[in-house]
Amino acid sequence: MKKTILALTIAASVLALAACNNDQKAADEEIIATTKAGNITKEDLYEEMKDAIGVQVVENMLLQRALETEYKVSDKELEEEIKARKEPFGESFPLYLQQQGITERFFEKNVKAELLQKKMIESLKVSEEDVAKGVERAKTEVHARHIVVKEEDTAQEVLTKLNEGGDFAELAKEYSTEPVAQQTGGDLGWFGPGKMVQEFEDATYSLKKGEISEPVKTSFGYHVIELLDTRPAETDKTEEEIKAEIEDNLTRIQFGEKLQELIKAADVDIKVEEFKTALDVYLPAEADKEEK
Repeated sequence: MKKTILALTIAASVLALAACNNDQKAADEEIIATTKAGNITKEDLYEEMKDAIGVQVVENMLLQRALETEYKVSDKELEEEIKARKEPFGESFPLYLQQQGITERFFEKNVKAELLQKKMIESLKVSEEDVAKGVERAKTEVHARHIVVKEEDTAQEVLTKLNEGGDFAELAKEYSTEPVAQQTGGDLGWFGPGKMVQEFEDATYSLKKGEISEPVKTSFGYHVIELLDTRPAETDKTEEEIKAEIEDNLTRIQFGEKLQELIKAADVDIKVEEFKTALDVYLPAEADKEEK
């Protein structure tokens, strides 16, 4: 099966960040460099890095911690992989590090992160049944429109009005939280598999032409979907190529679900306000709750 390493790439040239407290004051004031214009301390560096790339660093560190709760990389595995990665460079490896702007220690950390991702991906299982269903679905494009709202009660209210003969486009303009709905009336045009979030796609492909769905929950809110039409998909890809894409897409979905599960199990509590959004992309539902 074709598998793709996803997310979690540690940003190059990043230093680990640590929150400051009174006990660290002396260390924070340690001078990194002196200039005629003034000294640069560890605290200066922390503040600069926090503002520039702090959220990304915290995100990567938390994701790696979450993976390490279930997947392990032995010292032997890491040593062998580092050796294999260095071998093609030979004596020019230090030059490679210099060109990349990273240290050898950082290089080794990145290798470990990739091994953790690989172990997680290899643990995922895509069923032949799901692949076959995906291949069949890929042969059809759908034309749909939707109304998305934040609350399930609001979605039910919209559905009731539609069932009573309400105009879909006008209700989309009135209720939908999607800004473009004011111009489109919720019309999404034609699309195929892999273009929408999975819950939305599954619901749309389960409808019959002219049918309206019950409220469908996704990370964007609650959707009321109407299937307007279907047509055969045009493609130059072979069935084997389509199958490989389906497998890859299903693996991506499982990867995201597993990662979310690990993050929730890790019970992360981010203490520094500037970093509070570090995991919002992985836990959108929790982010929405905090906003309310």
